[in-house]
Amino acid sequence: MRVWARAGLLTILLGWAAAAPAGPLERLLMPGEVASAHAKIESECSKCHDRSDKDRQTALCLDCHKDIAADLKLKRGFHGHALKPGAACTACHTEHKGRATDIVRFDRESFDHAITGFTLDGRHATTRCDACHAAGKKFREAPTTCFDCHQKQDVHQGKQGKDCAACHNTTSFGKAEFDHGKTRFALKGAHAHTACSSCHRDPSFKNTPMECVACHARDDSHKGTRGDRCGDCHSTDKWKQSSFDHERVGHFALIGAHAKISCDACHRSGDLKAKVPDKCAGCHAADDRHGGRFGDDCAACHDSQRWKDARYDHEAKAHFALRGRHAKLDCHACHSAPVGGAKLPKDCQGCHRADDVHHGSMGPLCSSCHVETGWRDQVRFDHDMTRFPLVGLHASVACEECHANRAFRNTARDCLSCHKADDRHHGTLGKDCAACHNPNGWTFWQFDHGKATHFALEGAHAKLDCKRCHVRPADEVKLPTDCGACHARDDAHNGGFGRDCGRCHGSITWRAAGVRQ
Repeated sequence: MRVWARAGLLTILLGWAAAAPAGPLERLLMPGEVASAHAKIESECSKCHDRSDKDRQTALCLDCHKDIAADLKLKRGFHGHALKPGAACTACHTEHKGRATDIVRFDRESFDHAITGFTLDGRHATTRCDACHAAGKKFREAPTTCFDCHQKQDVHQGKQGKDCAACHNTTSFGKAEFDHGKTRFALKGAHAHTACSSCHRDPSFKNTPMECVACHARDDSHKGTRGDRCGDCHSTDKWKQSSFDHERVGHFALIGAHAKISCDACHRSGDLKAKVPDKCAGCHAADDRHGGRFGDDCAACHDSQRWKDARYDHEAKAHFALRGRHAKLDCHACHSAPVGGAKLPKDCQGCHRADDVHHGSMGPLCSSCHVETGWRDQVRFDHDMTRFPLVGLHASVACEECHANRAFRNTARDCLSCHKADDRHHGTLGKDCAACHNPNGWTFWQFDHGKATHFALEGAHAKLDCKRCHVRPADEVKLPTDCGACHARDDAHNGGFGRDCGRCHGSITWRAAGVRQ
């Protein structure tokens, strides 16, 4: 009878709820609160639900979200491109999950922007979302035309129209695809790589001059003395690539570095007809780094290609081969006086006495350890012949890490002299690091606590850090081994059963107690 009574009461309530407007009862029957965006219409169930036709729910959604409905109809934007006809809103969005529920469930990381009808390619693919989608506005309200976003970057000031894509692409504004060959001035040589603004000073790109001097008057090193027909000698590739035959007309062949320099480097007056010197010293006296110390016959060592490619055979003429670092030295590093003066020393100490970091403590024969490629290269000193062979990581440590005074003598050999800062035990385990560790690395330790101390680390003791027991620095590492020495505070019996806790307890846990005979 009670079951039938409850069923009848429920039937009455549901019937009353179907006939009555939304009110406390409907809110009572709701499966949960709606999201904050729908909070204002929470009590108006009919805004989203048709009790007689559940299939109308999508249509009810679109009655409120008219902008989405328009996108679906016109097949534009995200919804217009991504959704199939007849798709239900509830397939992506859910409700009655609470005020803070994200019913949009938009994931920026996995979102494919191409389904919105606006593919992110070129620079757009790496542009931040908020650069186009302003804070506080819907994503659908973002502009979709080039000019809407890039109006401030339009160097043409709108005079070329708003269809930026007619010339530019999404990779870079600078990479224009405009075919200049269709104009009266095809871009060849260096012109093909010149920025548009270099010639088109007017953003409208109109009335641009086509004569060479109109743009290159400032580049004319001849200052007008050769006329305004630049093309008679120069090409559009480079100014320096001149077709002028200097050897036939000027009787001075331009080879090597001379072929690459500008005309006014030698013809300084600008008048190409004025006579210029044809000897090295005539032009290069100021470039002579030797200051005349090696005479004025530059060609004896140098050629016209470059100064640094000297042909002087130092071994054959000076009887001192330049190898290793010596081959890279500037001549003045050794030759500080004019040639013909005092002879230069040929032994190491003659030049490198000031560089001797050992201050003579290792003797005058530097070559017994060092080579000519560098002081630190291939040092041949055998450390194994000393009282401290280099093994493990010590073999890769720089000398100065241990030898601070560079004299390489009287250096301490105990571990803590170098590794005091690395001692995680802070002296609590003594000074003999090698008792546990080896030179291959701190982590490769091999201390056997049971054999060395007669106190095997078992159970919970095996998991303890060393400093849990070894807390004070000590010259001799020795601790009491009875339980009470460490666990007096943990003794719930307050010493009533003595200090030998092991009679009842094991080393794994206190709780597993059992009297042991």
